[in-house]
Amino acid sequence: MLIAADKFKGSLTAVQVAQRVTAGLRRVVPEAEVEALPVADGGDGTVDAAVAAGFERREVRVTGPLGEPVTAAYALRGDTAVVEMAEASGLQRLPAGVFAPLTATTYGSGELLRAALDAGARTIVFGVGGSATTDGGSGMLAALGARFLDADGEPVGPGGGALSALAAADLSGLDPRLAEIEFVLASDVDNPLTGPKGAPAVYGPQKGATPDDVAALDVALGHFAQVLEQAIGPRAAEYATSPGAGAAGGIGYGALIVGAGFRPGIEVMLDVLGFAPALERATLVITGEGSLDEQTLHGKAPAGVAAAARAAGKEVIAVCGRLALSPETLHRAGIRRAYPLTEAEPDVQRCIAEAGPILESVAERIARDLLT
Repeated sequence: MLIAADKFKGSLTAVQVAQRVTAGLRRVVPEAEVEALPVADGGDGTVDAAVAAGFERREVRVTGPLGEPVTAAYALRGDTAVVEMAEASGLQRLPAGVFAPLTATTYGSGELLRAALDAGARTIVFGVGGSATTDGGSGMLAALGARFLDADGEPVGPGGGALSALAAADLSGLDPRLAEIEFVLASDVDNPLTGPKGAPAVYGPQKGATPDDVAALDVALGHFAQVLEQAIGPRAAEYATSPGAGAAGGIGYGALIVGAGFRPGIEVMLDVLGFAPALERATLVITGEGSLDEQTLHGKAPAGVAAAARAAGKEVIAVCGRLALSPETLHRAGIRRAYPLTEAEPDVQRCIAEAGPILESVAERIARDLLT
């Protein structure tokens, strides 16, 4: 049996989900053969999933989204690095209740990428999601050697709001190693940079952006793309409308500018984590995440796991905190059945606070239903 579940956000990490499910299964069937492969779709938790799969955790001091130093981690195995932008520039790095939609920077994400290059990485999987930022990746690019100047020839300030004052972009100082590596942009988001489905409009509000902030950021990022077009030619405009450009406040755009190739995050991570051989060994797959809902179907980890398992002829069930999908929709996604915590404990707040023990009891039920 293979447990390939994502985190239950705010309650359990993907590693903890696997541990709790394993404990519950073995309470009923002590001899159950269980393999755990925690998964992630490129967002927060991606480095932890890589470390659980055998990558080495590396820590480095970088610049946080508000400009303060933070300790962030990336994962390394051989010459492959998994870098998670949320480690440096994520909402998790903000103090509770504090947002900085116009000024939060991705500079630290660029520093993390540079650390991976310094460690000898020849392939970098750049997982993006959960960002506190909407700067189009300008901070990341600056950390990698680009210069963004105002009309006086001075560097523009941090964050997306400052890009409205951008007069010139100089990318000649970009780290030359970027051209020599395989750079993969891993995301479950295929939004463009700007417009009604762009980074500011769709994701700005969850980072504290008011309607006025959203409008200002959309104009600023559009201007950023125009200035980059003057600097590097028409591909800058093409990238702005490419899938993934709007990921993580537009950091996807910055990654595309320096040669990254966009792939759905869960597909990349399943490859990197060694999912295929683990799947071959499995008779049953248990996947899941905190909420199984419509969003799950659009590139989230359980949908990716289920699709791969179905293609291999393996049966899939899911565990989750809450379930908002019909049995028919689950079947179409390749999931035979879902076991939500709310079935065992109707009080949602208790489910969140006591997710671990409740998940163990749910796993006991799975064992009784399927293994005995």
